[in-house]
Amino acid sequence: MKKKWTLISTGICMALILMTGTAFCAELFVYPAKGQSQQQTDKDKSDCLLWAKQQTGFDPAMAAPPQQAQAQSGGAVRGAGRGALLGVAVGAIAGDAGKGAAIGAVSGGLLGGMRQRDEAAQQQAVQQNQSANYNQHRSDFNRAYQGCLEGRGYSVK
Repeated sequence: MKKKWTLISTGICMALILMTGTAFCAELFVYPAKGQSQQQTDKDKSDCLLWAKQQTGFDPAMAAPPQQAQAQSGGAVRGAGRGALLGVAVGAIAGDAGKGAAIGAVSGGLLGGMRQRDEAAQQQAVQQNQSANYNQHRSDFNRAYQGCLEGRGYSVK
């Protein structure tokens, strides 16, 4: 009997994955604790899925977890290049273009590296916030879905 329900629930999960585009069933296992038929179970799952979306405003089919962005590199090098160009101009006015370029390259490299580090920290903070928001919404959705199914006589794990 357990093997039959495993096969049935796997089939339902596959159908939900295809319909919703998400691996929702990988997180929750639903067992018809009061002997509900497969047709009733399918209907209840569908109804509870819709109800959970309405209650939470979260649709697991439409929301994808935030992706990790690739860190950009070369900020110090770009900054050094810009600084050297500016330094050449300032140095030419002051009478020593080479010295101005060297000073500009060093200061530009430092500023470019600091700017890149600050941007990376800001980007990481945004990603962490998005991830936390996604996880909270997903958790709320799962609790609503589970509560709905349990209210209809299913055991949900």
